[in-house]
Amino acid sequence: MDTFKIGYFVGSLSSTSINRVLSKALISVAPPELEFHEIAIKDLPLYSSDYDAQFPPAGQELKDAIAASDGILFVSPEYNRSIPGALKNAIDWGSRPWGTNSFARKPTGIIGASPGGIGTAVMQSSMRSVLSFLDAPQLNAPEAYIRFVADAYDDDGSVKDEGTAGLLRHYMEEYSAFVQRVLAANAPGHIGDPEPDTDKLNR
Repeated sequence: MDTFKIGYFVGSLSSTSINRVLSKALISVAPPELEFHEIAIKDLPLYSSDYDAQFPPAGQELKDAIAASDGILFVSPEYNRSIPGALKNAIDWGSRPWGTNSFARKPTGIIGASPGGIGTAVMQSSMRSVLSFLDAPQLNAPEAYIRFVADAYDDDGSVKDEGTAGLLRHYMEEYSAFVQRVLAANAPGHIGDPEPDTDKLNR
């Protein structure tokens, strides 16, 4: 069986983040063909084009980690009805300098947990707009807006509530199938390629 390297972002910097718990739960129920590695965001400075000529180590490590991934999974809270600042900053680092967008053609999934009933729906809508611009294909269905109930999870990420486990398992199975479909359909020549089409860059 082929395996696929999935880089995942946790959009919260909090050491007690419920979305970090969710990320562990997702990994615990994911199909065996998916291998996960976290792409850390906490040490990134705020992005500025002043860095484009010489990326700092944290920025380059992030771009390298994205490039080494077959797919990207975003597990994030919703802050003020949008994307958390630390996560948006990481996305900006990964997409720059112009012509070296590391997210291009990477199959992506977006999921998030909230204590309230909205379950990060508005953040995910904002994220879809950003990823569309970055030419990052998105799993559109099933949508997953998770209302977090602490008693459903153990600290190690295992899911105690079978209904929750079933929902997360279904999401990860659909994400795995989506990753494989996108990778099978990809073709060279996009701006995010290691050797981008110079004609496109010079328009």
